Amino acid sequence: MKNFILSAALLVFAGVSTVNANEIKSPLAITVQQDSSAKVPVKLEELPQPVQTTLKADAYKDWVPTTAFLITNADKSTYYQVDVKKGNEVAFLKVGQDGTVIQ
Repeated sequence: MKNFILSAALLVFAGVSTVNANEIKSPLAITVQQDSSAKVPVKLEELPQPVQTTLKADAYKDWVPTTAFLITNADKSTYYQVDVKKGNEVAFLKVGQDGTVIQ
């Protein structure tokens, strides 16, 4: 009799666990936004003259340029992103091809 009750309890437990394991939940939708801009590395000495002049201006003379990138947006507009460093501070400037700083 004990074996019968133990077997029945085991079957009930197995049945309940398979029912819970077979639950199907609605799938999750994962969306990823892609950045539509292209980022191309540029050597500092290859930057256009107006951009180099801007980096040497009084407002930015304490900042040392480290790397530069040419950014092309989806609307085909371009600008240079110049990473600069001053002591422990790190920042970047967005500079147009004509040398104007973009905010």
